[in-house]
Amino acid sequence: MAEDDTAHPPTGTPPTAPGRPRGRRRWLMVTAGVVAFLLVGTGALFWFAYRKLDGNIHTDTATDRLLAQLESERPSRTAGAKGAENILLIGSDDRSGANGAYGGEPGTQRSDSTILLHLAADRKHATAVSVPRDVMVTVPACEKPDGTRSKPGLMQFNWAFELGGPACSIRTVEQLSGIRIDHYVILDFTGFKSMVDAIGGVEVCVPEPIHDKDAKLDLSAGRQTLHGEQALGYVRARESLGDGSDTQRMGRQQQFLASLIRKAQSQGVLLNPAKLWPVLDAATSSVKADGGLSSLGALYDLTQDLRGIPSPDVVFLTAPRRPYRYDSDRDEFVQPQTTQLFTALRDDQRITVRPPGSAPSPTAGASPSPAPGADEAAGATAAPSAGASPVFEGRTADVDACAAH
Repeated sequence: MAEDDTAHPPTGTPPTAPGRPRGRRRWLMVTAGVVAFLLVGTGALFWFAYRKLDGNIHTDTATDRLLAQLESERPSRTAGAKGAENILLIGSDDRSGANGAYGGEPGTQRSDSTILLHLAADRKHATAVSVPRDVMVTVPACEKPDGTRSKPGLMQFNWAFELGGPACSIRTVEQLSGIRIDHYVILDFTGFKSMVDAIGGVEVCVPEPIHDKDAKLDLSAGRQTLHGEQALGYVRARESLGDGSDTQRMGRQQQFLASLIRKAQSQGVLLNPAKLWPVLDAATSSVKADGGLSSLGALYDLTQDLRGIPSPDVVFLTAPRRPYRYDSDRDEFVQPQTTQLFTALRDDQRITVRPPGSAPSPTAGASPSPAPGADEAAGATAAPSAGASPVFEGRTADVDACAAH
């Protein structure tokens, strides 16, 4: 009797639909390949992005070399300031290259603005002190660009940068303050504009209309969001705004920086990759820094330190100054307030400020009357008694300048 071939399936044939396990394996292999490709591609993208940003930064090896040669002359850190960092921020009015559009003699430069940024050791507060460009100080002997050495002498602070570049400015600040400068950053006109544009502009408060052809400013009163060229004109303008003093100009610069910090914190710029990339690209392309700060990793760490400090604990002020006794177009530091300020920073102490133009609060034990000429001083208060903390005229980063108008 013949066997029914249909009754028994051939040996090895599964009872279920043929080909399904093989299809599943193929799908898993394709998925794994796509995931591996994405991981490798994403890693390569991050690597190229990191290399680009890191390569943007210019290291000022010449300044590092000059400072290393003079290490024995530089101040040491006090025991109470271990872990604190002092960074000198220098705005250069260099007229070479793209900055030539701002006139002036090509190849010449002075420090248009200088800010000493102190980060507390616990990273819970920060103080930014503007050093007046016209204040009369003793500038030490510095190596000039042609290799010769200048003679030490009494001169305007911003001449130090012209004589011997950032190394001379750093040594001058260290000499007058006794504070060790750990890092420095130099930013020129075009770099400043790029950073402001990258963050989407910065809001300021204009107390009265401004029409200044030289500064390229045409602003109505009230809140204004300034971009590149206008922002630069606003922080640099002097004669056409207020009383034309450098003191008021430094106040505007401090308000501008405070507003920039508020925007970066409130809009999540530092946490949003889409917003952070153009800011990092502009920042790294715009600055020149020392070897210890001229890497993306170091700048990122600095950014994280600043991001973690609440804006009410970021203080801006100008070193106490008044018109120079021998030339009212120049400034001189007010004592003992200036020494008290630098001593507090050197010891990593928190700085207390009061709003500009407000009356100083009475301090127990303070001198009953200011020193002669102190009524002309900007940011000066009566000397406090021993153990009392001096209060300086300044502002914190959380204060909206428009709220007071």
